[in-house]
This record gives sequence, structure tokens and C-alpha cells, in this order.
Amino acid sequence: MIDQRAIVDATAVLGSGVTVGAFSIIEPHVTIGDNTRIDGHTIVRRNSRIGEDNHIHSFCSIGDDPQFSGYQGEETFLDIGHRNQIREFCTLNRGSPAGTGLTSIGNDNFLMAYVHIAHDSRLGNNITLANAASLAGHVEIGDGATLGGFSLVHQFCRIGQHAFTGIGTVCLKDIPPFVMAAGHSAVPYGINIRGLRRHGFDGESVTALQRAYRHLYRSGLDLKAALAALESDGAAFPVVATLAAFVKSSTRGIVR
Repeated sequence: MIDQRAIVDATAVLGSGVTVGAFSIIEPHVTIGDNTRIDGHTIVRRNSRIGEDNHIHSFCSIGDDPQFSGYQGEETFLDIGHRNQIREFCTLNRGSPAGTGLTSIGNDNFLMAYVHIAHDSRLGNNITLANAASLAGHVEIGDGATLGGFSLVHQFCRIGQHAFTGIGTVCLKDIPPFVMAAGHSAVPYGINIRGLRRHGFDGESVTALQRAYRHLYRSGLDLKAALAALESDGAAFPVVATLAAFVKSSTRGIVR
């Protein structure tokens, strides 16, 4: 249902069962999938592509221009997958010509009120961003990660899968998969055991990650030696191999 007080551009493509609330605006070249709900007073800017069964609450800004000083109106895009919950006052920007030109959000994510996602960021699936968490440009967030309220992530940082940040964490370097971090600037606080169990990781994998964490952070080994220990364990435990690959590929460095 399209509220008669909403404005929907003629070029927008809306799927079956889409709801657009009062005073919302859907700009040109927007695609919205089946059964997605756009509540009142939300604007969906041009070149935004939204999947099915999403719920975007009131007063959100979806797909606005990138906050990039060199932006001159180039065609850039925002992709949102399926079954996402995007709460009030969230701001999601399109990509920039300095990056990939695309900001992408996967499936089944929960973005609480006042979350900001800047240009060229990439989010996976089943991620929770608590109130007022903010991502700078070119940030990557892995599947199942959780960012506490008011967490801030520096541009080009990566947050690994099933990582966790405490409230008010400032991330200036990469946070490896499965690791909890907190503070200003962020420091590691162990493996996200509760989150891993909640997501069905078996006890052997959790124990292997705890051992890997000790190699990485508690053994006194330098990073090269710690990585060698992780890669050795990774042959038997895929989760440790994932952790090792992330650390090895980091260009900003990891929290230490």
C-alpha cells in the first residue's frame, strides 16, 4: 500500500506487497523488493536497490550522496539485501567514485536507531549494529558481528565475522574474527564465547579459538611467530584458519 501522502517517482520499481508510509519519498531509479515496508517520513534516494521483506522505520535517509569532498554527482549505488531491520534515523550513503561506487548491506541485519553507514562500506549477514554505531567509508563488517552502541569504526577498517565491540568502542585497526574488543582505542578482551555458542559453534572450535587467542595475544610471540602457530592449528580447525587468514591479510594492522 502506498499512502496517498507519499511521493513515489514514476521510474521507481516496487514489488508486490510493498508499503510506503505517509510523507515518505521514493526517488528515481529505486528498486524495492516484495513485502518491504517503508514507514513514514523516510527518504529513499536515487540508485538505491532494496531487497525483499525489509522494514525501514521512520525518519531514515537511505542512499543519500556519499559524504566525500570530491563527489561531483557521479552515478553510485546502495544495495540492501533481504529481511533487514533498519530502525529510526539511520543514515545509509551510496558508494563513492573514489571507491567501488557501491555500499552494500547483506541479509538479516539489525541496524538500531541512529546508525550511520558511510560510502563504500560492505556489511555481510546477521550483523547487529546497536544504537548510534557509526562506520566511516570503506569499512567491512563480517557475518554475525555485533557492534555495541556508539561504537566508531575508522575508514578502511575491517571487523571480522562474529567479532564483538563494547559500548563506545573506537576501532582504529582491524578487529579479527571471533574476538571481543572495547575501549578508546580498542584493545582485545578475549574470544566472543557467548556469541559463538549462540550461533551454534561446537565446543572444540571454541576451545581451538581460545588457544589461538593465547598464541596471538598472550604468548609474547611476535606476529609472525603467532601466525605460524595459528596456521598450524588451522589445518585441523577451519575457524582458526579463518582467523589466521584475516590477520595475515590485514593492511591496517589488528588490535593488539
